[in-house]
Amino acid sequence: MSLIRKRINSKKKEGTGMRAFWIVLDSAGIGKAPDAAQFGDEGSNTWKTCYDSGKLNIPNMEKLGIYHIDDMGYGNQDQTAEGCYGRLYESSQGKDTTIGHWEMAGVISPKPFPVYPDGFPEEVLAEFEKQTGRKVLCNKPYSGTDVIRDYGKEHMETGALIVYTSADSVFQIAAHEEVVPIETLYEYCKIARKILMGDHAVARVIARPFVGEYPNFTRTDRRHDFSLVPPKPTILDQLKAAGKDVIGVGKIYDIFAGQGLTETTPNHGNAKNMEKVFEIQKKDFDGLCYINLVDFDMMYGHRRDIPGYTNALNEFDEALGTFLANMRDDDVLFITADHGCDPGYKGTDHTREAVPLLGYSKAWKQGINIGTRDTYADIAATIGELFQIDYTGDGSSFADKLR
Repeated sequence: MSLIRKRINSKKKEGTGMRAFWIVLDSAGIGKAPDAAQFGDEGSNTWKTCYDSGKLNIPNMEKLGIYHIDDMGYGNQDQTAEGCYGRLYESSQGKDTTIGHWEMAGVISPKPFPVYPDGFPEEVLAEFEKQTGRKVLCNKPYSGTDVIRDYGKEHMETGALIVYTSADSVFQIAAHEEVVPIETLYEYCKIARKILMGDHAVARVIARPFVGEYPNFTRTDRRHDFSLVPPKPTILDQLKAAGKDVIGVGKIYDIFAGQGLTETTPNHGNAKNMEKVFEIQKKDFDGLCYINLVDFDMMYGHRRDIPGYTNALNEFDEALGTFLANMRDDDVLFITADHGCDPGYKGTDHTREAVPLLGYSKAWKQGINIGTRDTYADIAATIGELFQIDYTGDGSSFADKLR
């Protein structure tokens, strides 16, 4: 897929002309979720793990108010906050990317997606093998880097697909790009997506291409997620219906199965995604630019790489300085996360955590504590009110605190 934005059919109406940028630091939780113990994640705290490394250097997020958030209990709280700041709890029954993004976009999921700690049932795999004409290897929960190390050689020798899962609701297909061309791998994922419905409706089917020679395989950035369609309209759908631009950067298209977007740029890593955001900042549009930065989760959280995660936060903060300098007077910025993935915690899976919310606009009051909110969906409700549309999703707006 090209970096050139793909235009999706939409009808443009006149509106407020406001530009909102919404950046998701994928997995950058701040711990202390009230129900963490129910998910086996008591004590996890992604942000604190990075802070405790002694290498976290985030002056721009400090300036916006990250350490003023309720119950942080560490960091520089003497500096006056220039943004709005708060803590969000997750109401949905899950801790994965899809369920987190859906909730922040206004769709709370009371029922968790199915997970497969013992692998997928035979009837699912048999149908998948029948429709693809290829056998399946693995069929277990596995680390993405370990699975290609352990099964990559056999895959290259036999052409069988490496199918694996995790603690999340995912059906992942790993294949070497010289054995299975990337577009063919995507077709196999579409086949799996059609099979995995009803009782087996996993949140995401994920293409996991890799390259190299045994034992030195590496995954490529041509991963692609095939998600379920949200069960009801999100803030993206409602903004689009109101004639607004809705621009997705990174995994946003994948997470929402393309629903509610007018333009999209696929994921190419944190740095290139932010470069794309800088390009978009130079353009006139009326609506929302929604950005997912997945490297925190994919490259560092799951791999339990504390130095890497910490450095990624530092690099984002540096990019944030450029972003803030380029903001127009009426631009709006929100920064949040979708779950945790504490690189200092046990295992390699996501962690149930509260997430931060930072906001900024030159048109807002400074230093506003929006407190602790019961659902991520309050962001969607707030964006709906800021754009003066008839928002019908979950959550409660805090827009009145900002003006």
